Amino acid sequence: MTDPSLAELSDNLFSVSVALYSVALLAFCAQLAFGRRLARSRELAVVGAGAPVAPAPAPDAPAGESPRGNRWGLVAIGLTVLGALAHAGILVTRGMATDRLPWGNMYEFATAVVLVAVVAYVVLAVRTPNLRHIGVFVLGPVVLSLVAIGLGLYTEAAPVVAALRSSWLAIHVTAAIIGFGVFMVSGIAAALYLVKARPGADEGGGVVSRLPAAATLDRVAHRTAVLGFPIWTFAVIAGAIWAEAAWGRFWGWDPKETWSFVAWVVYAAYLHARTTSGWRGRKAAWVNVVGLAVMIFNLTFVNLVSSGLHSYAGV
Repeated sequence: MTDPSLAELSDNLFSVSVALYSVALLAFCAQLAFGRRLARSRELAVVGAGAPVAPAPAPDAPAGESPRGNRWGLVAIGLTVLGALAHAGILVTRGMATDRLPWGNMYEFATAVVLVAVVAYVVLAVRTPNLRHIGVFVLGPVVLSLVAIGLGLYTEAAPVVAALRSSWLAIHVTAAIIGFGVFMVSGIAAALYLVKARPGADEGGGVVSRLPAAATLDRVAHRTAVLGFPIWTFAVIAGAIWAEAAWGRFWGWDPKETWSFVAWVVYAAYLHARTTSGWRGRKAAWVNVVGLAVMIFNLTFVNLVSSGLHSYAGV
């Protein structure tokens, strides 16, 4: 049985989370617009009679950022946290409404993936305040993804089909969600690194000049990929074990299985490229971006167009 009131609350929280993320996105835009880096002449105290002294940035402000920009960044992070709480509420109330884990279909799976990406970004931004400057490029895809999920993938709360009533749902699908969400942040950081690492990218004082240093973006992309890769590896292995229990074989080159393995190979190639001197930097970053593209293709095209043994689940 499904609890209609909790199901309705879950749907309402979906709208609330989109609204909060949208306002947070505007705040991140304001940070980029008004959070100008202090000019060199203002960063240094001018010694002399009657000489003006630049106001010190807020204690937790990123180095060289104006206090006004820091305030917008803090507001944006606060709104993002509130959005993430509402976002988590979507899944919690939907699970309570159906008395099951809330990732039994494509709508729930995609919603959970986006939540993991938001949480991963918030953790990074809290640990490294300069990463607030990439908030626009994280929250933008988050809002667009949630709108697309709500419009194109929404499914009313209901019990899962019999084939998914297994403890492996909690193991395999949970690992896939976490891995995908972490890879989402890694891919965005890699794409921004490609923009930041271009010759002359910091000239002109535009938006690109306010992004974190290329080395910081590269480090974020690499470390998140290092975190996501073993989780995704476990998800693929757990899926094979579940397939043997459900279908009598570990691997059958079903479209979902095939593209999950392709994604694994791409990220393995990225991590290997990082250890090879000739492939570090931009070449390795491109492999990371391709990995994210494969993950998105696997979630969308493979599920919506191709047919296979995973079709009944929508994931």
